[in-house]
Amino acid sequence: MRSNCNRFRSSLVGACVAAALQLFGPAAWAAHGYALWGDLKYPAGFTHFAYVNPAAPKGGELRLVSNLRTSTFDKYNPFTLRGSAPAYLSDLMFDSLLVGALDETGAGYGLLAEDVSAASDGLSVTFRLRPTARFHNGDPVLAADVKHSFDTLMGPHTSPAYKTILEDVAGLDVLDERTVRYRFKKPNRELPLTVGGLPVFSRAWGNEVDAKTGLRKTFDQVVTDTPIGSGPYRIGPVQFGKDITYLRDESYWARDLPVRRGTANFDRILIKIYKDGTARLEALKAGEFDLMRFFSAGDWARRVNGKRFNTGELVRAEFRHRLPTGFQSYVLNTRRTLLKDRRVREALGLAMDYEWMNRQMFYGAYQRVQGLFGNTDCSPTGLPSPEELVLLEPWRAQLPAEALGPMFVPPRTDGDSSLRANLRRAQSLLREAGWTVQGGQLRNARGEAMVLEYLDSNETGARVVTPWARNLEKLGIELKFRPVDFALYQQRLRTFDFDIISIAYGGTHNPGAEYADLFGSRAAVTEDSGNFAGVASPAVDALITRMTDARKKTDFLAACRALDRVISHSHFLIPQWSATTHRMVYNAWRLALPPSMPPYAAGETWAIDTWWSLKP
Repeated sequence: MRSNCNRFRSSLVGACVAAALQLFGPAAWAAHGYALWGDLKYPAGFTHFAYVNPAAPKGGELRLVSNLRTSTFDKYNPFTLRGSAPAYLSDLMFDSLLVGALDETGAGYGLLAEDVSAASDGLSVTFRLRPTARFHNGDPVLAADVKHSFDTLMGPHTSPAYKTILEDVAGLDVLDERTVRYRFKKPNRELPLTVGGLPVFSRAWGNEVDAKTGLRKTFDQVVTDTPIGSGPYRIGPVQFGKDITYLRDESYWARDLPVRRGTANFDRILIKIYKDGTARLEALKAGEFDLMRFFSAGDWARRVNGKRFNTGELVRAEFRHRLPTGFQSYVLNTRRTLLKDRRVREALGLAMDYEWMNRQMFYGAYQRVQGLFGNTDCSPTGLPSPEELVLLEPWRAQLPAEALGPMFVPPRTDGDSSLRANLRRAQSLLREAGWTVQGGQLRNARGEAMVLEYLDSNETGARVVTPWARNLEKLGIELKFRPVDFALYQQRLRTFDFDIISIAYGGTHNPGAEYADLFGSRAAVTEDSGNFAGVASPAVDALITRMTDARKKTDFLAACRALDRVISHSHFLIPQWSATTHRMVYNAWRLALPPSMPPYAAGETWAIDTWWSLKP
């Protein structure tokens, strides 16, 4: 949902360092980097990240296929609400003040910023820009550009998600030509990293005056104007509806910085666009591109084969990672009357037979999602700790009683458990909620039938929804599958016009303010927010605040675990499945890669960032 912000942080000396450490816990404060809770992996003076080849040759071409759900793109501005931008544009074209390492969590290092200083009271952070930083047009990156970017992202023409995530940012001051200071409304351990990860673009981008009106464009009118960023790539040849090529900037200002050495090795990155998965797979087998990540267990198990695999030109590989599992889920929109009752939502989850689906449909390739924070230290187990209970007790009257008991575990249908028993439990919950089967349909006291709609932008989604719908039918519930085109799907999500959708939420080791966008009360009534479930709970708001304001890791862990318990036991989400490997096919005759994948890398972005060409 939300991309991870790039990470970095601060320089303080003497007593200021001691004061900051006392205030924010064991955070590492240094001019070259920052860690949320402790040690930085890379010391001052490091030469390159350990997972790159610093001597990787530059040159050649990487041919990729777009995995975006939309079939094409219609703009170059990735920050405005309407339309679709090309894949990877933001990462390739826009640098930020800070950048993270792929073998470390909750830490970052200076990119546009050469120095960062956090105030001892936690209410501001100051960035000093590198004099060498340049935009693609040759202009220096100045403090005024940082302010322009921040003000624009907080303006009326971008996603409300920025405003939610940056809610506790009071403003940005330009101190001199190359120094900016972000002011915070209250101390927040992650805000220096969040603001440091914002994209920075030139004031000159889209700043032309309209010849007819004499007025400058508003940001939503900046559509196909070529972005003026400072990243390692520029836009090259484009065939709308077919492909886009990014060209490496040979004079890229940061190419010799330690955080960039050994990266951005391809001269050209070609992104091809195919309208359906079958066409993509056949194009891969025909040698039309070099790398493809697989999300379909069926394709991976049965259709990744052919002549080029037999010769060794194409290689199947599974790269094991230590990324958070995320919480890919069916999302139940509690704004809908039929889904307001927690017992109804729990009953819907009991009708999902994940074990059967994994065995019969997914070739045993997945694991069930466990809460919001699977595969991280934030994941709760068993009974709440004393620290968690301190946070939960004040809200006991507003919470499900189960939230103060053992952590929610998704229902199973194997071993001592069975679908039959789960459906009986679901029937009991529905009766408690006032629903009974009348004439084969589940109806409430007013005679209204339980008819729900599952919204998707892809007709192939019916395959995984149908088994669930069959089980719901046994309860008297009708689940209709409604496929719509991607543009309409986006519009209906923006306005929360759906009953049930499926969202692949990205996970994080360091949850923060972005969870106010996913589950906060303000986001619940803000169009285009990430709060698709419509969660509006003072208890949840309080726990998110405690999580983002924590100054010690023990307090942070207690808050995020308590939050997970409340969300999971409220049954806003029906957990789906996740994988612990990146399944990828690559052309071994054209591409070279480092010996191992860094543990926190995402599949294609790792290749784009650190692989190199054997045919320069």
